[in-house]
Amino acid sequence: MYILGISALYHDSAAALIRDGELVAASMEERFSRRKHDNRMPIQAISFCLRQAGITVNDLDYVVFYEKPLHKFERILQTTLNTFPKSAGVWREAIFAWMGEKLWAKNIIVNRLGIDPNKLLFCDHHMSHAASAFFASPFKEAAVFTCDGVGEWTTTTLGQARSVWDGETGANDITLFSEQRFPHSIGLLYSAFTAWLGFRVNNGEYKVMGMSPYGTPRYMDKMEKVFHLNPNDGSFRLNLDYFSFAHSADSSFSQKFVDLFGQPRPAESDFFTMETNPERAGERAAMEQNQHYADVSATIQKATEDALIAICNHLHAKTGLDKLVMAGGVALNTKANWRLLNETPFKEIYIQPASGDDGGALGAALWAWHIVLNKPRKWVMPHAYWGQSYTEGEIAKVLTDNGIKFESFTDNPDKLLDVVAEELTHSKVVGWMQGRFEWGPRALGARSILADPRTEAMKEVVNTKIKFREPFRPFAPVVLRDRALEYFDYPEVQEHEAPRYMLMVAPVREEKQHEIQAVVHKGTGRLQSIERETNPRYYGVIERFGQLTGVPVVLNTSFNLRGEPIVNTPANALNTFVNSDIDLLVMETLLVRKPTRS
Repeated sequence: MYILGISALYHDSAAALIRDGELVAASMEERFSRRKHDNRMPIQAISFCLRQAGITVNDLDYVVFYEKPLHKFERILQTTLNTFPKSAGVWREAIFAWMGEKLWAKNIIVNRLGIDPNKLLFCDHHMSHAASAFFASPFKEAAVFTCDGVGEWTTTTLGQARSVWDGETGANDITLFSEQRFPHSIGLLYSAFTAWLGFRVNNGEYKVMGMSPYGTPRYMDKMEKVFHLNPNDGSFRLNLDYFSFAHSADSSFSQKFVDLFGQPRPAESDFFTMETNPERAGERAAMEQNQHYADVSATIQKATEDALIAICNHLHAKTGLDKLVMAGGVALNTKANWRLLNETPFKEIYIQPASGDDGGALGAALWAWHIVLNKPRKWVMPHAYWGQSYTEGEIAKVLTDNGIKFESFTDNPDKLLDVVAEELTHSKVVGWMQGRFEWGPRALGARSILADPRTEAMKEVVNTKIKFREPFRPFAPVVLRDRALEYFDYPEVQEHEAPRYMLMVAPVREEKQHEIQAVVHKGTGRLQSIERETNPRYYGVIERFGQLTGVPVVLNTSFNLRGEPIVNTPANALNTFVNSDIDLLVMETLLVRKPTRS
């Protein structure tokens, strides 16, 4: 039986296809359309999923949409009416968007795909998140926590899930027993600060996380004016006088917010402090202003972490379970995730690697299989490589058609790994493309840029000459899973799932920080642990680099230029290679070297 899950029309459209409860293919639409955060109906991603399975639309038994559009429209309609006339701009924008597409999701799916309307199901937004985490996890029973900006009405849910089977007899259940509703939202709170700090909402939240270690959370007293947390049960409320997302189409924070925290940081402005750039000490006024922004980012980060800890402590008390599954955009806050693991009673935490709206596509499909059809579980998500791959013939054609010389290691792929590891030790930067691309927002060794992590200078090289992004943002260390404990103060790290997907920021052992300077961010690293079984070539490069240097860690960042989606095709990879200072391009077992400049 084939079930297609779809998320679309709001953030990060995606499609996921399961066969008899097991994932076959999944992708965000942006990987094919090359339009970052593409929210349109994911026609290209759907086509890919069907091709990967070798089926047509007629072979689908069900198509499941990840939320209920009419319920979401009800919320927007009621909210704008309650705040009219201030909400006139929001009303005009909403009517244009909803009358154009969003309200007619059912008709669009039926007509664009040509399916029987009786095959189409709709799942609640936060149930999609919950299913995406629990049914991909290895747990038979777990507490459930979902948290994002807003779904239909809900912004946060608490619950528990259970899957008990004896052969073909049993039952699956996800019960979401508590919720927080719009406009009270941790996701929208964080996004308002993201916008005030000069970053794009739904894209720059991780930049706030990257900025926060350079500040001190000195404004918690001001935070209490805008956000009230009950530490006993984790319930919270926003003081709506400080926010305008409910009635403004242009801003998520109000003038009262500005009066409290100061003027917003100009977008794209240079960020530097005495800690990041002591050589610019003469620019004192700008430096002091930037320190203020860093302190505000530290404050919202701490407030978010404290709220999530209070919520999860309450959830543990309610369920008595020691395993937790999480999804929703807020679950991608890797700094908070580390504190949840260490400051709540939960012993294990599973986070859906595609925790945002993209993951809702997978959750919707799994919900239909396990909850609607009550089918037994036989699948645990083993890795994140569910996108499209390309043959060496396809890659060679792209290179040949563009007049690019390349070396082939098809007959000796191990030799290629030796060459790449050796070049990394000589400060060469490598564009790495192999296998099926990743599911979720992280580059995990299928579409990655790799570099030597041992010197601080390499961080600057990759930031300024290749990624063209803000210099304060960190890079991730990828480490052999069986060596991770040597470098990270993360007990039993090799037994946990989150590090496999870069979903935890953990302390780097003090005695090891000098060995991997380019990937240490204020004493921490957003690690990826890798084992040979799931990605043998990626593992092989890191293993060989470790043999050459004594350091089994490599700098890993996403294979893309600033503002672009992560590469998908050989042509995407070649374009990024040509338009940056990447030294070597590896696509499967083909190697391209950047010509030496005279």
